[in-house]
Amino acid sequence: MLVYPNAKINLGLYVTGKRPDGFHNLESVFYPVALADVLEVNQINKPKGICVFQNTGIPVDCAAEKNLVVKAYKLLAAAYDLPAVEVKLHKLIPYGAGLGGGSSDAAFMLKLLNTYFDLKISERGLINYASRLGSDCMFFIKNTPAFVGGRGEILEEIALSLENYKIVIVKPDCEVSTAEAYRGIVPCEAPYNLHRLPGLAIEKWQMKIGNDFEKMILAEHPEIKRTKMALYEAGALYASMTGSGSGVYGIFRQDTKITADLKGGFVWMDEK
Repeated sequence: MLVYPNAKINLGLYVTGKRPDGFHNLESVFYPVALADVLEVNQINKPKGICVFQNTGIPVDCAAEKNLVVKAYKLLAAAYDLPAVEVKLHKLIPYGAGLGGGSSDAAFMLKLLNTYFDLKISERGLINYASRLGSDCMFFIKNTPAFVGGRGEILEEIALSLENYKIVIVKPDCEVSTAEAYRGIVPCEAPYNLHRLPGLAIEKWQMKIGNDFEKMILAEHPEIKRTKMALYEAGALYASMTGSGSGVYGIFRQDTKITADLKGGFVWMDEK
């Protein structure tokens, strides 16, 4: 069985407080994009609970048993006594870009196993399992635009569509660790209520919304700042870092001809 776990971008991202559990409260709008990995699962003749993992494309950055796809299988195998499977993950979403690729892979693995083995887990049940794998995983169960709050456990569907726009994602050849991203953060109240984003013209987003991680990261990583400026110079209506990683996206009118040299280790364009 084959599925295509897609990426997301953050439309606005505010760090609003430090939690007693050590995590931070965030406010953002997650928007799914068409950039996707390829995930295939097949049952194999091995003892129950065995997950044979294969990776092509971008190499995974951890041991197989620590990959979220394998963890998703182990989570359901413990509850449902699942047969052994072979998993093939063709990785196209870059790591460390703030695109949620690993979280999406895990969520799609849960959904795939639910369908493949007819486990009859409800959507709410899948969300509960996803919450045990990581904060962003929950979003990819419904996989529709959503306001996200708390540490990611607050999800509210939002009526926002970018179907008539072109999205470009660029990840420069640099990495930003989570620890580095949070080092310069001083939590404060969100300056804009992102619930209102669907009613705000994209042409006004640059003046109204932003990503709290940009101030420090753009200062310390000029190549990310140059990427953002290049997207604006190419005609983007709005450009921003996504998440706390090094990926930057631009939202363009559909008829914009992008002739600029968008230099980066990774460039993806949504050609509808």
